[in-house]
Amino acid sequence: MHSYRQDLHLLRDRRFALLLTARTISMLGSSFAPVALAFGILRLPGATSTTLSVVLTAEALPMVLFMLVGGVIADRFPRHRVMMIGEWTNALAFFALAAMLFTGWTPLPALATAAAISGIAIALLFPALQGIIPEVVPPDRLQAGNALLGLGANSSRIAGAVLGGATVTLVGGAWALATSGLLFAVAGVCISLLRLTPVQKSSKSHSVIKDLREGWREFASRQWLWVVVAQFAIMLMAMQAAHGVLGPTLAEQELGGAPAWTAVLTGEAVGTIVGVAVALRLRPRRPIFVATLLTIPTALPYLLLGLSAPLWSVVAAAVVLGICFDVFGVLWQTTMQREIPAEALSRVSSYDALGSLMFGPIGLMLAGPVAGAIGPKPALIGCAVIVVGVSVIAALAPGVRRLKAPQSVATP
Repeated sequence: MHSYRQDLHLLRDRRFALLLTARTISMLGSSFAPVALAFGILRLPGATSTTLSVVLTAEALPMVLFMLVGGVIADRFPRHRVMMIGEWTNALAFFALAAMLFTGWTPLPALATAAAISGIAIALLFPALQGIIPEVVPPDRLQAGNALLGLGANSSRIAGAVLGGATVTLVGGAWALATSGLLFAVAGVCISLLRLTPVQKSSKSHSVIKDLREGWREFASRQWLWVVVAQFAIMLMAMQAAHGVLGPTLAEQELGGAPAWTAVLTGEAVGTIVGVAVALRLRPRRPIFVATLLTIPTALPYLLLGLSAPLWSVVAAAVVLGICFDVFGVLWQTTMQREIPAEALSRVSSYDALGSLMFGPIGLMLAGPVAGAIGPKPALIGCAVIVVGVSVIAALAPGVRRLKAPQSVATP
Protein backbone atom coordinates (compact mmCIF):
# COMPACT_ATOMS: atom_id res chain seq x y z
CA MET A 1 0.00 0.00 0.00
CA HIS A 2 1.11 3.54 -0.74
CA SER A 3 0.70 6.29 1.84
CA TYR A 4 0.97 10.05 1.71
CA ARG A 5 3.56 9.84 4.51
CA GLN A 6 5.82 7.66 2.37
CA ASP A 7 5.37 10.03 -0.56
CA LEU A 8 6.18 13.13 1.51
CA HIS A 9 9.33 11.50 2.88
CA LEU A 10 10.99 12.58 -0.39
CA LEU A 11 10.95 16.16 0.88
CA ARG A 12 13.71 15.27 3.38
CA ASP A 13 16.11 14.53 0.56
CA ARG A 14 18.30 17.63 0.00
CA ARG A 15 18.69 17.04 -3.74
CA PHE A 16 14.98 16.60 -4.31
CA ALA A 17 14.21 19.61 -2.11
CA LEU A 18 16.56 21.79 -4.20
CA LEU A 19 15.07 20.53 -7.46
CA LEU A 20 11.56 21.11 -6.11
CA THR A 21 12.46 24.63 -4.97
CA ALA A 22 14.03 25.54 -8.29
CA ARG A 23 11.14 24.13 -10.29
CA THR A 24 8.56 25.87 -8.10
CA ILE A 25 10.27 29.26 -8.37
CA SER A 26 10.74 28.86 -12.12
CA MET A 27 7.09 28.01 -12.61
CA LEU A 28 6.12 31.04 -10.54
CA GLY A 29 8.05 33.14 -13.03
CA SER A 30 6.40 31.38 -15.94
CA SER A 31 2.96 31.96 -14.42
CA PHE A 32 3.41 35.73 -14.52
CA ALA A 33 4.20 35.54 -18.23
CA PRO A 34 0.86 34.63 -19.93
CA VAL A 35 -1.11 37.52 -18.42
CA ALA A 36 1.81 39.95 -18.57
CA LEU A 37 2.64 39.19 -22.20
CA ALA A 38 -0.94 38.96 -23.42
CA PHE A 39 -2.24 42.20 -21.94
CA GLY A 40 1.10 44.01 -22.06
CA ILE A 41 1.18 43.45 -25.84
CA LEU A 42 -2.55 44.01 -26.45
CA ARG A 43 -2.37 47.39 -24.68
CA LEU A 44 0.51 48.72 -26.76
CA PRO A 45 -0.44 51.55 -29.14
CA GLY A 46 -1.86 50.08 -32.32
CA ALA A 47 -1.54 46.46 -31.15
CA THR A 48 -4.09 43.84 -32.19
CA SER A 49 -4.59 40.13 -31.61
CA THR A 50 -2.34 39.57 -34.64
CA THR A 51 0.47 41.46 -32.86
CA LEU A 52 0.13 39.11 -29.91
CA SER A 53 0.14 36.13 -32.30
CA VAL A 54 3.45 37.28 -33.80
CA VAL A 55 5.18 37.64 -30.41
CA LEU A 56 3.92 34.31 -29.07
CA THR A 57 4.82 32.56 -32.33
CA ALA A 58 8.32 34.05 -32.10
CA GLU A 59 8.68 32.35 -28.71
CA ALA A 60 7.10 29.05 -29.71
CA LEU A 61 8.87 28.50 -33.03
CA PRO A 62 12.51 28.44 -31.78
CA MET A 63 11.37 26.42 -28.79
CA VAL A 64 10.18 23.75 -31.21
CA LEU A 65 13.15 24.04 -33.57
CA PHE A 66 15.79 23.77 -30.82
CA MET A 67 14.06 21.09 -28.73
CA LEU A 68 15.94 18.16 -30.31
CA VAL A 69 19.27 19.94 -29.84
CA GLY A 70 18.30 20.51 -26.22
CA GLY A 71 17.70 16.78 -25.82
CA VAL A 72 21.12 15.89 -27.20
CA ILE A 73 22.81 18.46 -24.96
CA ALA A 74 20.99 17.17 -21.87
CA ASP A 75 22.01 13.56 -22.61
CA ARG A 76 25.65 14.56 -23.20
CA PHE A 77 26.29 17.03 -20.37
CA PRO A 78 25.33 17.28 -16.67
CA ARG A 79 21.63 17.98 -16.75
CA HIS A 80 21.64 20.33 -13.78
CA ARG A 81 24.17 22.55 -15.56
CA VAL A 82 22.03 22.61 -18.68
CA MET A 83 19.00 23.60 -16.59
CA MET A 84 20.97 26.36 -14.86
CA ILE A 85 21.99 27.90 -18.20
CA GLY A 86 18.42 27.63 -19.45
CA GLU A 87 17.00 29.43 -16.40
CA TRP A 88 19.49 32.28 -16.64
CA THR A 89 18.94 32.66 -20.39
CA ASN A 90 15.21 32.89 -19.77
CA ALA A 91 15.85 35.53 -17.12
CA LEU A 92 17.76 37.67 -19.63
CA ALA A 93 14.94 37.38 -22.17
CA PHE A 94 12.28 38.53 -19.71
CA PHE A 95 14.43 41.38 -18.39
CA ALA A 96 14.74 42.54 -22.00
CA LEU A 97 10.98 42.37 -22.56
CA ALA A 98 10.36 44.27 -19.33
CA ALA A 99 12.91 46.94 -20.29
CA MET A 100 11.15 47.50 -23.61
CA LEU A 101 7.77 48.00 -21.95
CA PHE A 102 9.29 50.26 -19.29
CA THR A 103 10.95 52.53 -21.84
CA GLY A 104 8.13 52.48 -24.40
CA TRP A 105 10.55 51.31 -27.10
CA THR A 106 8.59 48.32 -28.39
CA PRO A 107 9.29 47.63 -32.06
CA LEU A 108 7.80 44.29 -33.03
CA PRO A 109 11.12 42.76 -34.24
CA ALA A 110 12.75 43.52 -30.88
CA LEU A 111 9.84 42.03 -28.93
CA ALA A 112 9.94 38.96 -31.15
CA THR A 113 13.71 38.57 -30.69
CA ALA A 114 13.47 38.61 -26.91
CA ALA A 115 10.58 36.14 -27.07
CA ALA A 116 12.67 33.88 -29.33
CA ILE A 117 15.50 33.83 -26.78
CA SER A 118 13.00 32.69 -24.18
CA GLY A 119 11.90 29.92 -26.53
CA ILE A 120 15.48 28.69 -26.91
CA ALA A 121 15.89 28.69 -23.14
CA ILE A 122 12.79 26.53 -22.74
CA ALA A 123 14.17 24.13 -25.36
CA LEU A 124 17.21 23.64 -23.12
CA LEU A 125 15.23 23.36 -19.90
CA PHE A 126 12.52 20.85 -20.76
CA PRO A 127 14.57 17.81 -21.88
CA ALA A 128 17.05 18.33 -19.03
CA LEU A 129 14.25 18.47 -16.46
CA GLN A 130 12.65 15.28 -17.75
CA GLY A 131 15.97 13.47 -17.64
CA ILE A 132 17.13 14.72 -14.25
CA ILE A 133 14.15 13.45 -12.24
CA PRO A 134 15.25 9.76 -12.27
CA GLU A 135 18.73 10.91 -11.20
CA VAL A 136 17.23 12.45 -8.07
CA VAL A 137 14.23 10.23 -7.28
CA PRO A 138 14.43 6.46 -6.50
CA PRO A 139 12.64 4.26 -9.08
CA ASP A 140 9.88 3.21 -6.67
CA ARG A 141 9.10 6.86 -5.84
CA LEU A 142 8.96 8.26 -9.38
CA GLN A 143 5.21 8.84 -9.43
CA ALA A 144 5.34 10.50 -6.02
CA GLY A 145 8.29 12.64 -7.12
CA ASN A 146 6.53 13.73 -10.29
CA ALA A 147 3.38 14.51 -8.32
CA LEU A 148 5.23 16.59 -5.71
CA LEU A 149 7.06 18.51 -8.44
CA GLY A 150 3.65 19.05 -9.98
CA LEU A 151 2.32 20.29 -6.64
CA GLY A 152 5.05 22.92 -6.44
CA ALA A 153 4.54 23.94 -10.06
CA ASN A 154 0.77 24.06 -9.69
CA SER A 155 0.93 26.11 -6.50
CA SER A 156 3.11 28.54 -8.41
CA ARG A 157 0.57 28.66 -11.21
CA ILE A 158 -2.12 29.71 -8.76
CA ALA A 159 0.07 32.35 -7.11
CA GLY A 160 1.45 33.51 -10.45
CA ALA A 161 -1.96 33.79 -12.10
CA VAL A 162 -3.34 35.84 -9.20
CA LEU A 163 -0.26 37.98 -8.63
CA GLY A 164 0.45 38.37 -12.34
CA GLY A 165 -3.07 39.55 -13.05
CA ALA A 166 -2.99 41.92 -10.09
CA THR A 167 0.40 43.30 -11.12
CA VAL A 168 -0.75 43.91 -14.70
CA THR A 169 -3.95 45.57 -13.49
CA LEU A 170 -2.31 47.76 -10.84
CA VAL A 171 1.11 48.67 -12.23
CA GLY A 172 1.36 47.24 -15.73
CA GLY A 173 2.85 44.32 -17.65
CA ALA A 174 6.43 45.59 -17.47
CA TRP A 175 6.65 44.95 -13.71
CA ALA A 176 5.17 41.47 -14.13
CA LEU A 177 7.74 40.62 -16.82
CA ALA A 178 10.58 41.96 -14.66
CA THR A 179 9.36 39.82 -11.77
CA SER A 180 9.40 36.79 -14.05
CA GLY A 181 13.01 37.50 -14.98
CA LEU A 182 14.05 37.79 -11.34
CA LEU A 183 12.38 34.49 -10.45
CA PHE A 184 14.08 32.67 -13.33
CA ALA A 185 17.43 34.02 -12.12
CA VAL A 186 16.78 32.75 -8.57
CA ALA A 187 15.74 29.34 -9.92
CA GLY A 188 19.06 29.14 -11.76
CA VAL A 189 20.91 29.82 -8.50
CA CYS A 190 19.02 26.96 -6.77
CA ILE A 191 19.91 24.58 -9.60
CA SER A 192 23.57 25.63 -9.35
CA LEU A 193 23.58 24.30 -5.75
CA LEU A 194 22.42 20.84 -6.84
CA ARG A 195 25.16 18.22 -6.55
CA LEU A 196 24.51 15.00 -8.45
CA THR A 197 26.57 11.86 -8.96
CA PRO A 198 27.67 11.96 -12.62
CA VAL A 199 25.63 9.60 -14.78
CA GLN A 200 27.73 7.10 -16.69
CA LYS A 201 27.99 8.35 -20.26
CA SER A 202 29.16 6.45 -23.29
CA SER A 203 32.86 6.90 -23.91
CA LYS A 204 32.30 6.87 -27.68
CA SER A 205 32.19 10.19 -29.46
CA HIS A 206 28.92 10.36 -31.38
CA SER A 207 27.80 12.96 -33.86
CA VAL A 208 24.65 14.90 -33.10
CA ILE A 209 22.95 13.13 -36.01
CA LYS A 210 23.79 9.70 -34.60
CA ASP A 211 22.55 10.70 -31.17
CA LEU A 212 19.30 11.89 -32.71
CA ARG A 213 18.90 8.66 -34.67
CA GLU A 214 19.34 6.58 -31.53
CA GLY A 215 16.78 8.72 -29.74
CA TRP A 216 14.38 8.35 -32.67
CA ARG A 217 14.67 4.56 -32.58
CA GLU A 218 13.71 4.56 -28.90
CA PHE A 219 10.80 6.90 -29.65
CA ALA A 220 9.42 5.25 -32.79
CA SER A 221 9.56 1.70 -31.36
CA ARG A 222 6.77 2.44 -28.84
CA GLN A 223 3.31 2.91 -30.33
CA TRP A 224 1.83 4.35 -27.14
CA LEU A 225 4.48 7.05 -27.22
CA TRP A 226 4.19 8.30 -30.77
CA VAL A 227 0.39 8.00 -30.91
CA VAL A 228 -0.12 10.25 -27.89
CA VAL A 229 2.54 12.66 -29.15
CA ALA A 230 0.70 12.85 -32.48
CA GLN A 231 -2.52 13.48 -30.55
CA PHE A 232 -0.91 16.34 -28.65
CA ALA A 233 0.57 17.85 -31.80
CA ILE A 234 -2.94 18.60 -33.03
CA MET A 235 -4.54 19.10 -29.63
CA LEU A 236 -2.00 21.64 -28.42
CA MET A 237 -2.25 23.54 -31.70
CA ALA A 238 -5.88 24.18 -30.82
CA MET A 239 -5.23 24.72 -27.11
CA GLN A 240 -2.39 27.19 -27.63
CA ALA A 241 -4.55 29.19 -30.01
CA ALA A 242 -7.37 29.21 -27.46
CA HIS A 243 -5.24 29.86 -24.37
CA GLY A 244 -2.72 32.23 -25.91
CA VAL A 245 -4.85 34.40 -28.21
CA LEU A 246 -8.57 33.58 -28.50
CA GLY A 247 -9.35 33.45 -24.77
CA PRO A 248 -7.53 36.69 -23.87
CA THR A 249 -9.02 38.42 -26.93
CA LEU A 250 -12.57 37.43 -25.94
CA ALA A 251 -11.86 38.44 -22.34
CA GLU A 252 -10.65 41.85 -23.47
CA GLN A 253 -13.66 42.36 -25.76
CA GLU A 254 -16.53 41.08 -23.60
CA LEU A 255 -15.49 39.90 -20.13
CA GLY A 256 -13.67 42.87 -18.63
CA GLY A 257 -10.08 42.17 -19.62
CA ALA A 258 -7.24 40.80 -17.50
CA PRO A 259 -9.24 40.11 -14.27
CA ALA A 260 -11.64 37.74 -16.09
CA TRP A 261 -8.89 35.83 -17.86
CA THR A 262 -6.91 35.71 -14.64
CA ALA A 263 -9.93 34.05 -13.00
CA VAL A 264 -9.94 31.37 -15.71
CA LEU A 265 -6.21 30.73 -15.33
CA THR A 266 -6.59 30.62 -11.56
CA GLY A 267 -9.38 28.05 -11.87
CA GLU A 268 -7.12 25.89 -14.01
CA ALA A 269 -4.34 26.22 -11.45
CA VAL A 270 -6.66 25.24 -8.59
CA GLY A 271 -7.62 22.16 -10.57
CA THR A 272 -4.00 21.14 -10.87
CA ILE A 273 -3.66 21.22 -7.07
CA VAL A 274 -6.59 18.83 -6.77
CA GLY A 275 -5.02 16.79 -9.53
CA VAL A 276 -1.88 16.27 -7.45
CA ALA A 277 -3.88 14.56 -4.70
CA VAL A 278 -5.49 12.32 -7.32
CA ALA A 279 -2.18 11.58 -9.03
CA LEU A 280 -0.50 10.58 -5.76
CA ARG A 281 -3.11 7.86 -5.19
CA LEU A 282 -4.10 6.82 -8.71
CA ARG A 283 -2.02 3.93 -10.04
CA PRO A 284 -4.00 2.41 -12.93
CA ARG A 285 -3.02 -0.85 -14.60
CA ARG A 286 -3.17 0.91 -18.00
CA PRO A 287 -1.75 4.36 -17.22
CA ILE A 288 -1.52 5.74 -20.76
CA PHE A 289 -5.07 4.68 -21.66
CA VAL A 290 -6.43 6.36 -18.54
CA ALA A 291 -4.28 9.43 -19.15
CA THR A 292 -5.53 9.73 -22.74
CA LEU A 293 -9.18 9.50 -21.69
CA LEU A 294 -8.55 12.35 -19.26
CA THR A 295 -7.67 14.71 -22.13
CA ILE A 296 -11.26 14.67 -23.45
CA PRO A 297 -12.77 16.95 -20.75
CA THR A 298 -10.05 19.55 -21.31
CA ALA A 299 -12.16 20.95 -24.17
CA LEU A 300 -14.84 22.23 -21.77
CA PRO A 301 -13.53 25.80 -21.11
CA TYR A 302 -13.20 26.56 -24.83
CA LEU A 303 -16.65 25.18 -25.60
CA LEU A 304 -18.26 27.22 -22.83
CA LEU A 305 -16.44 30.41 -23.84
CA GLY A 306 -17.61 29.90 -27.41
CA LEU A 307 -21.21 29.40 -26.25
CA SER A 308 -21.18 32.62 -24.15
CA ALA A 309 -21.61 30.69 -20.90
CA PRO A 310 -21.32 32.60 -17.61
CA LEU A 311 -17.79 33.29 -16.45
CA TRP A 312 -18.23 31.17 -13.30
CA SER A 313 -18.98 28.09 -15.45
CA VAL A 314 -15.88 28.70 -17.56
CA VAL A 315 -13.80 28.95 -14.38
CA ALA A 316 -15.33 25.68 -13.11
CA ALA A 317 -14.50 24.02 -16.44
CA ALA A 318 -10.96 25.34 -16.13
CA VAL A 319 -10.73 23.55 -12.77
CA VAL A 320 -11.67 20.30 -14.54
CA LEU A 321 -9.05 21.02 -17.20
CA GLY A 322 -6.42 21.49 -14.50
CA ILE A 323 -7.27 18.23 -12.74
CA CYS A 324 -7.21 16.22 -15.97
CA PHE A 325 -3.98 17.72 -17.26
CA ASP A 326 -2.17 17.28 -13.97
CA VAL A 327 -3.08 13.60 -13.65
CA PHE A 328 -2.22 13.07 -17.31
CA GLY A 329 1.19 14.71 -16.83
CA VAL A 330 2.14 12.62 -13.80
CA LEU A 331 1.07 9.34 -15.43
CA TRP A 332 2.81 10.27 -18.69
CA GLN A 333 6.11 11.36 -17.14
CA THR A 334 6.26 8.39 -14.77
CA THR A 335 5.60 5.94 -17.60
CA MET A 336 8.29 7.50 -19.76
CA GLN A 337 10.82 7.43 -16.93
CA ARG A 338 10.09 3.73 -16.33
CA GLU A 339 9.98 2.63 -19.96
CA ILE A 340 12.79 4.68 -21.58
CA PRO A 341 16.49 3.93 -20.87
CA ALA A 342 18.02 6.67 -18.71
CA GLU A 343 20.81 7.42 -21.18
CA ALA A 344 18.27 8.29 -23.90
CA LEU A 345 15.54 9.85 -21.77
CA SER A 346 16.29 13.50 -22.55
CA ARG A 347 16.45 12.83 -26.29
CA VAL A 348 13.18 10.88 -26.24
CA SER A 349 11.65 13.66 -24.13
CA SER A 350 12.79 16.17 -26.74
CA TYR A 351 11.07 14.16 -29.48
CA ASP A 352 8.00 14.09 -27.24
CA ALA A 353 8.12 17.86 -26.79
CA LEU A 354 8.94 18.54 -30.45
CA GLY A 355 6.09 16.40 -31.70
CA SER A 356 3.64 17.71 -29.14
CA LEU A 357 4.49 21.37 -29.72
CA MET A 358 5.38 21.44 -33.42
CA PHE A 359 2.00 22.72 -34.60
CA GLY A 360 1.63 25.14 -31.68
CA PRO A 361 3.19 28.05 -33.60
CA ILE A 362 0.69 27.44 -36.41
CA GLY A 363 -2.19 27.67 -33.96
CA LEU A 364 -0.81 30.88 -32.48
CA MET A 365 -0.11 32.34 -35.91
CA LEU A 366 -3.59 31.59 -37.25
CA ALA A 367 -5.53 32.45 -34.10
CA GLY A 368 -5.37 36.22 -34.54
CA PRO A 369 -6.44 36.30 -38.21
CA VAL A 370 -9.16 33.67 -37.62
CA ALA A 371 -10.52 35.63 -34.65
CA GLY A 372 -10.61 38.71 -36.86
CA ALA A 373 -12.36 36.85 -39.69
CA ILE A 374 -15.04 34.80 -37.89
CA GLY A 375 -14.83 36.05 -34.31
CA PRO A 376 -13.21 34.45 -31.26
CA LYS A 377 -16.32 32.50 -30.18
CA PRO A 378 -16.71 30.27 -33.28
CA ALA A 379 -12.93 29.78 -33.26
CA LEU A 380 -13.04 28.62 -29.62
CA ILE A 381 -15.81 26.11 -30.41
CA GLY A 382 -13.67 24.79 -33.27
CA CYS A 383 -10.76 24.34 -30.87
CA ALA A 384 -12.98 22.32 -28.51
CA VAL A 385 -14.10 20.02 -31.33
CA ILE A 386 -10.48 19.38 -32.35
CA VAL A 387 -9.44 18.51 -28.78
CA VAL A 388 -12.23 15.95 -28.34
CA GLY A 389 -11.78 14.39 -31.77
CA VAL A 390 -8.06 13.69 -31.58
CA SER A 391 -8.31 12.46 -27.98
CA VAL A 392 -10.91 9.84 -28.88
CA ILE A 393 -8.85 8.65 -31.84
CA ALA A 394 -5.71 8.29 -29.70
CA ALA A 395 -7.56 6.30 -27.02
CA LEU A 396 -8.51 3.70 -29.65
CA ALA A 397 -4.88 2.82 -30.52
CA PRO A 398 -3.90 -0.73 -29.33
CA GLY A 399 -0.57 0.40 -27.89
CA VAL A 400 -2.28 3.05 -25.79
CA ARG A 401 -4.92 0.65 -24.46
CA ARG A 402 -2.61 -2.28 -23.74
CA LEU A 403 0.48 -0.79 -22.06
CA LYS A 404 0.48 -1.92 -18.43
CA ALA A 405 2.29 -0.53 -15.42
CA PRO A 406 4.49 -2.87 -13.34
CA GLN A 407 2.30 -4.82 -10.95
CA SER A 408 4.30 -3.50 -7.99
CA VAL A 409 2.93 0.00 -8.63
CA ALA A 410 -0.40 -0.65 -10.35
CA THR A 411 -3.74 -1.04 -8.59
CA PRO A 412 -7.00 -2.25 -10.12
